[in-house]
Formats: sequence, C-alpha cells, structure tokens
Amino acid sequence: MLSRSCFNLLNLDDYSSDRTRIPRVISMPGVISEFEDGNNVGSQESDTSSSLSQERRIIVANQLPLKGDGFPPDVEVVYVGCLGVEVDPLDQEEVAQLLFDKFKCVPTFLPLDLINKFYHGFCKHYLWPLFHYMLPLAPSHGVRFDKAMWQSYVSANKIFADKVMEVINPDEDYVWVHDYHLMVLPTFLRKRYPRVKLGFFLHSTFPSSEIYRNIAC
Repeated sequence: MLSRSCFNLLNLDDYSSDRTRIPRVISMPGVISEFEDGNNVGSQESDTSSSLSQERRIIVANQLPLKGDGFPPDVEVVYVGCLGVEVDPLDQEEVAQLLFDKFKCVPTFLPLDLINKFYHGFCKHYLWPLFHYMLPLAPSHGVRFDKAMWQSYVSANKIFADKVMEVINPDEDYVWVHDYHLMVLPTFLRKRYPRVKLGFFLHSTFPSSEIYRNIAC
C-alpha cells in the first residue's frame, strides 16, 4: 500500500499511469550472488550472465560522466544527465544528437534559474547537509523550509524523467538512478512504468530520522 506521503508526491507529477512473484536477485560477478541450490548455481549464473549481456542499462545522474567504464564491451549503456556547460537553446538539439550518436549520452538541459534553485538551492543547502548530519540552512530562509526550492527540485526530476522516457524500453532496459539529486525520479518512472527494472544508489549514508526532524517545514 502506498503511503500518504507517496500519494502527495505523485500528485505533483502530470503523467498517466501480473505478476505477483517476487523477482529474483540478479547475479552480477563480484557484486552479489543468488541463493540457489548447489546443483543449479552454475547453469543459472551462466543464463543470467547471458541475459544481462543482451539487455541495455540506462544510467541516470545529475552530471554526464567524463568517461564511460565499468561495463563489459558487449553491454550497451546509455547515460542521461546534465552537461557541465551551458548550451544555447538553438544548439541544444544538434548537441543532443551528436552526444547520443557518438557517446550514447542523453543530455538534460535545465534552464539556468532552475539549476540555481534545484542544484545550488535544494540539493546543496538542504540535501547535502542532511546527508552529512548537519542542519540544513538556506541563505534566504535560514532554517525555514523554502517550498520554492522543493518545487524546483521536483520540476528538475520531471525533466530527467522525460529524458529517460525518450530512450527507455521499459520491458527490457535496466535503469540505475544515482544520488540525492534525483531521489524523486524513481517515483515518476515507477508511476509511468510499474514493471520497470529500476535501481537507486545513494552515494552517502542515509541519515537517521532525528536529522529529518530538524527541518522546519
């Protein structure tokens, strides 16, 4: 059952929206192994490795990587994220096509005002301190919660979700979302594609509930 907070979050998005078996844990070399009977482990790991090599990964992060590595050459990886430079709106379509054709990168272009409120505002003044056990503090609001920054955070996550939807095959692709900048993104994708294979990796320790209680909303 979805919690009330989850319903409130879903109400912020514009998207429209059986198997009951618990999905198996995917076996990845050097990361995790399945709990299976000894007689079947070898054949099932081989089947899993074979199926993984045929499926595409979509890696979503705030910034596009400078170098793509960490995956075997027979695995297709698509990266979704922002560029480190501002691109003229007239050039964005051409730049996006070039990056996708040459590097399998899908750039996410955010307006400068949105970047300031989303990244420099909510991410850096609220989330980064929160995940490092410090009291969030916004320069313009002190310890008071800035709702406009939160709305910008949600809006930016929607734009990232739109970019993922441009390239995803929801029945086959694996989507891996990275870090606190995009914590709302998995909710939007799950709302649109209930069966999408989705993972989220937070690059810091998740804080205790006592830290959250210090945010004056």
